[in-house]
Amino acid sequence: MAKTTQLRTYTVREGLLDEWVERWRSEIVPLRVELGFEIGGAWADRERNQFVWLISYEGPESFEERNALYWASPARKAMGLDPDDYLVSTDDRTVEPLV
Repeated sequence: MAKTTQLRTYTVREGLLDEWVERWRSEIVPLRVELGFEIGGAWADRERNQFVWLISYEGPESFEERNALYWASPARKAMGLDPDDYLVSTDDRTVEPLV
């Protein structure tokens, strides 16, 4: 399958941005990488209380199929991390490189 990249923008609940970033960095990223995803970068927009990141997957399955595997994995469930506890809204966009 072709490489799929998503630009994800999360608006984080007031006062929880740093905690979200730490949990993302220490729990979400390692599992995503273990499952074949690539993290293209992450940024904090403190003025808007937003977290922005790039995630890609290129492999035998579609991005959607691999993402479903991530969510269904025992390791993800063991995190005890409910995004709704941290995130007010999410905006996931599939993007493609131009250069």
